[in-house]
Amino acid sequence: MNQLQFIAATTPFKDKLFRLAKRLLVSTEEAEDATQEVLVKLWCKNEGLNKFASLEAFAMTIAKNYCLDQLRLKRTTNQRLEHDNYVDQLPAVDKIIEDKDSLDWVDRVINHLPDQQRIIIQMRDVEQYEFDEIAQIMDMNETAIRVALSRARKTIRQNMIKINNYGME
Repeated sequence: MNQLQFIAATTPFKDKLFRLAKRLLVSTEEAEDATQEVLVKLWCKNEGLNKFASLEAFAMTIAKNYCLDQLRLKRTTNQRLEHDNYVDQLPAVDKIIEDKDSLDWVDRVINHLPDQQRIIIQMRDVEQYEFDEIAQIMDMNETAIRVALSRARKTIRQNMIKINNYGME
């Protein structure tokens, strides 16, 4: 695979790599570094990339593992949920404040989920990956992915109910 073929093969999912890295590492600079590191690792394996059924899934696996290694090194637990795909049609100010508050609460709840559930939520609900792709990336079976996703969503839902009921008192 020459340089142009490599660029053509990796460009479609480069932003997804960045978003996953940003989800895990929080810092934009660290996410950019992680994305570059993954692309360098892919380039080093250049000749063997054709053997993978899904280059994107392989790259996402490398990105996930790299980011988790970085987190282990730093022992960081400060994760943020970024909503860069959220578009608002200029609602009322009170609605904007209420929505921001809700997103902040969801963000906090997601940040306290176990790493595996947090990654699965990111890939399924934010990045819109299919279950088979997530299973391949996470090296888990689809049933385990569905169970972890269900548990994560249930935890989020229960916490939001508690928060909303607390605010009503």
